Parts: sequence; C-alpha cells; structure tokens
Amino acid sequence: MTAPAEAGASAGLAASGGGGRAVAFFDVDETLIPAKSMVAFWRWWAAREPGLLPSIDALLARAREEGRRAEVNQEYYRAFAGIPVTEFLAVGREWYAEYRTGRDAFVTAALAALHEHRAAGHAVVLVSGSHRACLEQLAGELGAERLLCTEQVVGPDGRLTGGVVRPMIGEAKVTAVRAFLKESGIPAGECFAYGDHSSDLPLLSGVGRAGVVGEDPVLLEHAERFGWRRLSARTGPWFPGGG
Repeated sequence: MTAPAEAGASAGLAASGGGGRAVAFFDVDETLIPAKSMVAFWRWWAAREPGLLPSIDALLARAREEGRRAEVNQEYYRAFAGIPVTEFLAVGREWYAEYRTGRDAFVTAALAALHEHRAAGHAVVLVSGSHRACLEQLAGELGAERLLCTEQVVGPDGRLTGGVVRPMIGEAKVTAVRAFLKESGIPAGECFAYGDHSSDLPLLSGVGRAGVVGEDPVLLEHAERFGWRRLSARTGPWFPGGG
C-alpha cells in the first residue's frame, strides 16, 4: 500500500461541476482530534467535581465487549440525567477551552485538510457520535456550518433526562448526511468525507471522495482499492487556516 498522504498533499478539491456547493464531512474523535471526546470530557469533569460521576473505567471495559456498544452508549448518557442542560453545555465550553491548548490536541493532517476545504469554498460539516457539549466550541473554531451529533433529550424543567434522540454512530451517520444533502440539494458525488475507523465506512462510501486518517486496516483496504486519500494520524497543536 502507498504511504499516507501528508498535510499538504492534493485532495482534488474542486467540485465535480454539478452546480451544488461541495461539502466536506469530518468525523471528529481520532480524526480531527486524537482524543475520544466523550471520555476526555467525563474524566475532566469527574476530576473537577469528585463524586459527581462514577468512574468511567468499568463502562469502557464493557464497551470493549462485542455487541455492547449501544448499551454502553446509553449508560454514558444516563449518568448525566438531572443535570441542567445549561450547566452541561457550560462545562463543555470550559473543557474544550482547556483541551484545545494542548500540544497534541489535534490531528494535524486532518486539520490541514479541513482548512484546505474551507479555502476552496467548501462547506464543512462535523459528523460525530459525541455530544454537543464536547463539540460546539470545536465546530465554531473550525468554521463548520453544521454539527451532526448525538442530541440529548432535555425535559420541560431544562434538565437532561439521560436519553438521546438517536446515537450518531455507525449507519446513523450516513443517514444524517443523506438527510442533510437532500435538504441542501447537493449531490453526494460532489462531496468529501474523512474518518478513522471501520465504523465510518458507510459515511466514506456514501460520498464522491473519501479520506482515511490513520491505519485502520479495513479503511486502508478500501483506500487502496478506490484511491482514497490517506492522512497521517500525527498530532500537534492548533494552527489557523484559510477560509
């Protein structure tokens, strides 16, 4: 297989000429940032307010068991039941403000690719199984025009119920992308998508051009077969881009 493309490699960024504005869809965790944002957010908040949340380690251990991903995802969100949504989002802003200053807070090649797309006039949309508290500030800083993520249910009292509208994982990502494109009137063939894990395969296969971040063997096989762009997963600090 060919070597991963570096940050400055050409991505063929021009739209295909169908008349719609091209969209670049980016997964977030381990694609744009090396962290699993839901886990990092939990650990940060638990350390700041001991006793508020249980240890996440047992939950992560269950997540590694085959077939328990959806169940564990539900348990994660139930842990925040009763917390005012305004507080939850405020803590997310505080977490990201600290996270973004890290020397290895971003995947540099993917961040550069996002800047390339914005400079080319493409819309950027983030697609993530994480939640809005982790992602809103990141989306704003990256200039994303839409955030497709797991949305939590808020009760009439303004508190989180512990439920979600729909976990944005696996096939749900490509379903959300298709709905967005239908609403926008943009052909999928004019669009781009980037991901790091085999669970992103439906998303990557659902657009005209795809990019693989890192070394997932399933995605690398498809990259070799279809000529998808390959990006290094090397990390570094935030840097601004054009667009």
